[in-house]
Amino acid sequence: MRCMKWEAVLLGLWLALLPAITTAADAPKLNVLFIIADDLTATALGCYGNQICQTPHIDRLASEGMRFTHAFCNATYCGPSRASLMSGYYPHATGILGYTSPRPAIGQRATWSEHFRNSGYYAARVSKIYHMGVPGDIETGSNGADDAASWDERFNIEGPEWKAAGTGETLEGNPDGKKPVMGGNTFVVVEADGDDLVHSDGRAALKTAELIRQHTQKPFFIACGFVRPHVPFVAPRQYFEPYLPYDKLPLPTKVADDWKDIPLAGINYKTSVNMKMDERRQKKAIGGYYAAVSYMDAQVGKVLDALEQSGAADHTIVIFTSDHGYHLGEHDFWAKVSLLDQSSKVPLIIRVPGKKPAVCHSLVELIDLYPTIASLCGLEVPERLQGKNIATLWDDPHKQVRDTAFSVAPMTQGFLLRDHQWSFIQYGEEGAKGLELFDVKADPQQHTNLAQSPEYEDVVRGFQSKLKEHLQTLRSSDLGPPAPQR
Repeated sequence: MRCMKWEAVLLGLWLALLPAITTAADAPKLNVLFIIADDLTATALGCYGNQICQTPHIDRLASEGMRFTHAFCNATYCGPSRASLMSGYYPHATGILGYTSPRPAIGQRATWSEHFRNSGYYAARVSKIYHMGVPGDIETGSNGADDAASWDERFNIEGPEWKAAGTGETLEGNPDGKKPVMGGNTFVVVEADGDDLVHSDGRAALKTAELIRQHTQKPFFIACGFVRPHVPFVAPRQYFEPYLPYDKLPLPTKVADDWKDIPLAGINYKTSVNMKMDERRQKKAIGGYYAAVSYMDAQVGKVLDALEQSGAADHTIVIFTSDHGYHLGEHDFWAKVSLLDQSSKVPLIIRVPGKKPAVCHSLVELIDLYPTIASLCGLEVPERLQGKNIATLWDDPHKQVRDTAFSVAPMTQGFLLRDHQWSFIQYGEEGAKGLELFDVKADPQQHTNLAQSPEYEDVVRGFQSKLKEHLQTLRSSDLGPPAPQR
């Protein structure tokens, strides 16, 4: 009788645990929805403190996920930044310093999405993930520097860009107002006629939503690349309305002789001076940028809504970021390439199912995405990767996983080492083109270069030694054996 009682007890326990065991065994793999904007500065987003630019959908995602306040890109323009985060290697490890695909450098080694694809995931690209020329590749719908092996399917999304019907003005190099609206990497504002679907990003959101609905029965890695707010600043008219009239928009604080204490290499390639943009044009550039950001934000909202409606949101990791930051008149600099915070910092928001919302101040880099998301999805993390697996931050958001962040500006031969106290920038391998050192706690806007002050010689020397060691490590790193192909 006693044995029968114990059997009854064990049977009861087994029956009680059966639902949990079954649920764990049947739990779907985590999907990945990767959304990346183009040329987006974190300072344009409400969740990062902007009180003018309207970004309700990205702000909502930030309230539901982990928002990183000290995330840095690994190169401050499109091509090498995107190649690094997708390949898992720093630009100087692969030699990817321009607008090329990482495939020749990494050979048969799997890229981020390819690693998921090899693990049984459906992998798709919508619009710009690897480098595409904007507006050129968007106008023609070409692949740009894409890597075909990274995807099961890829979708190029065309749009009219600067040729969109509407009211346009070329702001750059146009002091007499006689230049027509023009293409290329030019500051152009077009208040466009028509709705969201006239333009590439509206169509990209539609295609991404369609793919999510079609692939809920198999784990997916869907990457959606929006091209706004990259120039030209084109968006439907409704997105400009909150920023009109442009003359009400504030400009960044100007400091007299701001460039006097920095090396020539530290003066950005686009400035208020060489672009010949007066105060009116500068304010319109900010308004056009904000309108493009708000338009892109609306498309993010459509993708997130589609994910919710699909029923897959509770087992999908959502990542939102940008390839690098962007200057909007700070230091009279515009666009990217600079290694100052406005250009090297990026917005980074990651929502992981079952994890609480948080704000994380740890230094992180975009190259950390590959190993971290693989880990969170239960996949093998290739040892060869140069990024860090920062998955432990979801258990302890106050943890610090890096003591410095590293980024490069190949156009100026610039290198950045950034910690919570200092921003150190060196131009040229030995610093022959100049140095910059900013105390970001005392001088968060980075106006006072301390690199030539005798008081900070030891700080400079320490960073130079650390940079030399870091570059040697990167270049001597073994890329590792090719990944097994499915």
